Amino acid sequence: MTEVDRRLILENNFLLAAIRDRRDSRRERNCRLPQAGSVADLAKGGLGVLLSVFLVPALAVAAEPASDDNLQQAGALLRAAATERCPAAFLDPQGVEDQTPGPLKGYLAAAVNDRGPADAWVRREVILEKAGSDLSISLSATRAGGALRRISLTALDEAGKRPLMTALADGTCLIHHGRALQYDAAGDASTLIHLAPDLAQVETTEPLNPPVPAGDDPGGVTVAHIDSGVNYLLPEITKRLARDQEGKALGQDFWDLDDRPFDGDTGRSPFFPIRHGTPVASLLVAEAPDIRLVPYRYPRPDMTRMGEIVSAAAAAGAGIVALPMGSRQPGDWESFAAAAKRYSNLLFIVSAGNDGRDIDADPLYPASLTLENMIVVTSSDAFGRLARGSNWGPLSVDLMVPAEQLEVIDYRGARGQASGSSYAVPRVAALAARLKAAHPDWQAAELKRAILARAVTPLQRGAARVAAGWIPNPADDD
Repeated sequence: MTEVDRRLILENNFLLAAIRDRRDSRRERNCRLPQAGSVADLAKGGLGVLLSVFLVPALAVAAEPASDDNLQQAGALLRAAATERCPAAFLDPQGVEDQTPGPLKGYLAAAVNDRGPADAWVRREVILEKAGSDLSISLSATRAGGALRRISLTALDEAGKRPLMTALADGTCLIHHGRALQYDAAGDASTLIHLAPDLAQVETTEPLNPPVPAGDDPGGVTVAHIDSGVNYLLPEITKRLARDQEGKALGQDFWDLDDRPFDGDTGRSPFFPIRHGTPVASLLVAEAPDIRLVPYRYPRPDMTRMGEIVSAAAAAGAGIVALPMGSRQPGDWESFAAAAKRYSNLLFIVSAGNDGRDIDADPLYPASLTLENMIVVTSSDAFGRLARGSNWGPLSVDLMVPAEQLEVIDYRGARGQASGSSYAVPRVAALAARLKAAHPDWQAAELKRAILARAVTPLQRGAARVAAGWIPNPADDD
């Protein structure tokens, strides 16, 4: 599990809490929802909802649906599943008979997947299929104390291969939120649609892979950022994008294999992507406002491409690479390690992770790799004490820097606060960029030496948690 994966769990829990609040008030915190329309209106291009609460105002969404009929049919199936098959489909999947003349006529349980003891499952997924239909339904629920919790209903087409729509419901099968995906002519998801509980009214939309805005190269020290991508539609990010002589941005998406590294880790759910890269990048450009930013979306489907990203960063002229990621699988990082050794002039700033563990004893990669051109950082509080939940290791982790309750700009363009070792990375990467600007001839070795020389003894009592010490304020150049 990567650090991005762990952040996804936290974000989804937050989202579910926010949805419950909104069910009563019908408002988004700090946001105003556009006027609602229908899925059909959106597909026909007649809906004026071109803004998303997840984007700054005046950013248009333009996409063609794969099939409006499919979306309407998916909504009808999920509504029927919630009212006619739930909760019976979870309690006795094979015993539910096809007695309804409505949308679910002919749909029967094709598979039941349980997690936990057979007689006391804690999570159950029931697949409903209909002979001759490409549309299938996945019903899932968790159970605690004998009561159903966190029910989700998802419609898929192409024989279960492509998700169309999902609905979240409470333990009584009452739907309180829905999301749908539109696909472009190439079959790629292009727009995420936020739906009202009736699964017909569109509340907001957000793009999933929009074109990079035009612009000019900003000049400055080139810093690569490997993460879940960035929201390059935000002006704070757009103006710092490194570009070639024709004005084309240099970043790449090694997940989708295109030149649009838009923020979104969809590994756990295509309907609830995690947006980790944007707030990290916002802190980087805030503390090093004169950099050229080269964003890369990491290759979750094939981590052997991590070595290709390193090569691409070097070709783009980067001298510093921010890498706020990690996983327990050393095999994920073999190509990265080999490439990092080849490009010894690149300085990698790597997160120690947020599992609250000693990564000397229980390794996390790439933080536990032995690379001379790498600085591993973790989060402290403002008083030089290891932050709660942050990883440590006097052999594997070099520095602590304050990275708790920092002001960032999230994927929507809203200002908020973030914490964790992920946010220690941009602080140290920004320091490296400012040092590089002051000393253009410095390479990885000189930058690393100068950064570690700033460390002082942490104020925390007991055995050392990191190798070099603590930098009280990485943004202070005095």
